Amino acid sequence: MSKKFHELIAEASKVVLDKDVEVRLAITCLLAGGHLLIEDMPGVGKTTLVQVLGKLTGLKTQRIQFTIDLLPADVLGSQIFNPQDHKFSFHAGPIFSQLVMADELNRASPRTQSALLQAMEEGEVSVDGMTWELPKPFYVIATQNPHQQTGTFPLPESQLDRFLMSLELNYASKGTEVRILQGEDPRAVIKRMNSLFGEGEFEAAIKVIEKVKLSEAVANYIANILEASRKEGFDGAPLSTRCGMSLARAAKAWAFLDDRDYVRPEDVQQVLVPVLGHRLGGNHGIKRGREWAAALQKATAVPV
Repeated sequence: MSKKFHELIAEASKVVLDKDVEVRLAITCLLAGGHLLIEDMPGVGKTTLVQVLGKLTGLKTQRIQFTIDLLPADVLGSQIFNPQDHKFSFHAGPIFSQLVMADELNRASPRTQSALLQAMEEGEVSVDGMTWELPKPFYVIATQNPHQQTGTFPLPESQLDRFLMSLELNYASKGTEVRILQGEDPRAVIKRMNSLFGEGEFEAAIKVIEKVKLSEAVANYIANILEASRKEGFDGAPLSTRCGMSLARAAKAWAFLDDRDYVRPEDVQQVLVPVLGHRLGGNHGIKRGREWAAALQKATAVPV
């Protein structure tokens, strides 16, 4: 089954050039059943990456442009009165999709940002005392501009913790930019793309990953990383047990892409910075958090 995901990585890399590692990490996050946060400057390919993943996975995709005047009802939906039968009926918002792209999430007000919390954690939304389940699988891939830019509202720690992984795409190299400038418009390429997965295949892969084995030695390694973050003198935010569970899930997905049914310490190391960076950074920013994550990785002994 992992062969199809290697094909997905190869096809996505034809549009998102020179970002093979970032593409694999994004797919790892989806396979682990988690939400993804992409922080970077405008124009480096964040939206393109999400559109490509939506097309190739065949997941029903919706894009929400977050702005200062966006309201929670614009995201979740609302009860609307029908004068014909004199009843209120629920009209679902764009969040009722399998893959939701929350574009420039940190440009919305904290109230609207928080509308995503229940959906991301529980896969359901509550409006006017009633609860509706979201489609399965359900993913949020959010993009945000660096927090020092004007007109942004930093995501609170509770919201950052809902994202399994965070990525930075960074600027393309000069050679890659020349290829992009000479090539076809990526939007036209994406329109021609077809899904690589049949109905239910993507969900089946997620269930396979749940069976990937995590040895006691690797579990101890993850626990030691968490413990090191809580020691006095460490500058980053202390990591929770939920963070450790996220790290384990991501490592299982990475091992699956390497055609293994067990996790090695190297798998944990491959996903450590993307899983820990945004949690450690908090309001200091993801970039600082990634530095602290790399320091934790260096300071924690790796099991042999």
